[in-house]
Amino acid sequence: MLRLAVAAIALAFSSAAPATVDYAIDLTSPEHHSGKVRIVFPSGAAGTLDVKMPSWRTGRYQILNLANGLSEFAAKDERGRALPWQKVDKSTWRIQRAGTGPVTVEYDVYANELGLRSRHIDDSHAYLDASAVFMYSDASRADDVAVSLKVPDGWRSFSGLQSAGANRFTGANWDILVDSPIETGINRSFAFKEGGRDYDVVFWGEGNYDANQTVADLKKIVAQAPSIWSAYPFQRYVFMIHATDGASGATEHRNSTVIQLPRNSFQPRDKYLKFLSTASHEFIHTWNVKAYRAAAMVPYGYQSENYTDLLWLHEGSTDYFADQLLVRAGIMKPDEYFATLADAIDHHRHTPGASLQSVASTSFDEWIAPGGDRAANAWADIYAEGSVVSWLLDIALLQDSGGKISYRDVHEALFRRYPSEQGKGFQAADVKAILAELTGHSWDDWWARNVDAPAPVDFDRLLGSVGLRISYEDSDKTVPTRPWVGWKADQAEGGMKLTGVERGSPAWNAGFVPDDIITAFDGRRVTNDRFDDALTERKVGDVVTVSYFRRDQLLQKTLKLGSIPKNKPKVVKVANATAAQKALYQRWLLASYPAK
Repeated sequence: MLRLAVAAIALAFSSAAPATVDYAIDLTSPEHHSGKVRIVFPSGAAGTLDVKMPSWRTGRYQILNLANGLSEFAAKDERGRALPWQKVDKSTWRIQRAGTGPVTVEYDVYANELGLRSRHIDDSHAYLDASAVFMYSDASRADDVAVSLKVPDGWRSFSGLQSAGANRFTGANWDILVDSPIETGINRSFAFKEGGRDYDVVFWGEGNYDANQTVADLKKIVAQAPSIWSAYPFQRYVFMIHATDGASGATEHRNSTVIQLPRNSFQPRDKYLKFLSTASHEFIHTWNVKAYRAAAMVPYGYQSENYTDLLWLHEGSTDYFADQLLVRAGIMKPDEYFATLADAIDHHRHTPGASLQSVASTSFDEWIAPGGDRAANAWADIYAEGSVVSWLLDIALLQDSGGKISYRDVHEALFRRYPSEQGKGFQAADVKAILAELTGHSWDDWWARNVDAPAPVDFDRLLGSVGLRISYEDSDKTVPTRPWVGWKADQAEGGMKLTGVERGSPAWNAGFVPDDIITAFDGRRVTNDRFDDALTERKVGDVVTVSYFRRDQLLQKTLKLGSIPKNKPKVVKVANATAAQKALYQRWLLASYPAK
């Protein structure tokens, strides 16, 4: 009778023998963004069983309260009888066992959060990040898992998990499952081998991408990993690419990534390079933050924040390395790489928060990082500023060692010494110890000035060391300027609505704030375009009277125009690079100093 009862609760998802923890999801009615989940947890001690949903997912350091998508929760014993349960907090269900046998949990999951890259189900596909779909229990977190999907006809399923047949996967434990999202649906897929490893590239959605060219370039990118690390932490890797209706972003996982772009944003070339840079970034994360990561995240704690002062190293350093892989792969030309450096310089100079907050502090505070205007005015950024600090450290190491030691060596050491799957993680002191070991002297003072405090960045010196410089004009005899206000705006009824005001800018000093609606200057009606055009008729230092609405009241302020370089900065070669500059350039990028 017991065998018959166990078979009765298998729900026809599979005829195979169940794993220790058996997950199943029915996606055969996806139109309303929902699926039916069934989990069989193994036998255990009598008493209570706590099952949980995470409060966040890896790659997005923000509490997301992922339990909010669950409904119609039920628990049953091995004979299919209902078990009593209660919620004990927002993400935990406590089940009262009837004995020591297996417990089956069932619930509906609502999945319409494509841009969060957590869960999305519709009539064309499902993207399932286990942190937002599948419950877990601490008691069986280390047990092996199996996942079966019941899908509409014509759907195909992909994941970094081990395949166990069509729409079926297995993994060594829940931590593997939660870091191996599943893409299933109507899709196009390509497979290739590189360096003895297997790769899948899966496209969901139609767009202006060239699938064959994308696959060819991804193959070039993945071959560049040995320029930083001595080994690969996977045998198989999956790129999941979403061509969407507006969502954009990407998330790394242990041997896969998901990348989202609006469907017609893969071309022209500058947009395609940004896409490839994102792919490179996520691929690098397979090492930096997955294969090795800060001790505070080993293992990941999914019920609360995982605080560390090293997120800049994980995100910023990954950003720093990403375009370099494209250069080494022969995909990005030197002048295109120089353009990304120029953008980084311009971004840094227009991020007042970079001079107020250190990358260590912003790493710790990433969990409460604000958006909008305040983000740039009062905070640093683990990506952009973390990349700048990585650049500073790389050049400092190269100069200190005569080109023998680079920041790549630091990441190779972290990879070898702190494998996260062995339960090892590192702290800032460990990184400083590696720096001292590699160079023979302490880097504590450097760290205090550039990591634990807002980094003072001399871009002229930084670029000059490798034979490059900043240029605002081809002749460089003068740096032409133009009038500058320092706000950003969108079109609005009757004028333009401010979306950002840069700290220290003329607009900031005049007291303008986001959501002010600018209607006129010097009595002339204004739109965003007209105001920008009008600035060309003015001179630096001119004073204009600005009419605007705030709290539905019509007000006026005077605004004194500041100045800014007329052109955005460019990074170009110096006139006559020395042999030392060219040699350092070669060691920096592992590419020849450009002849032209």
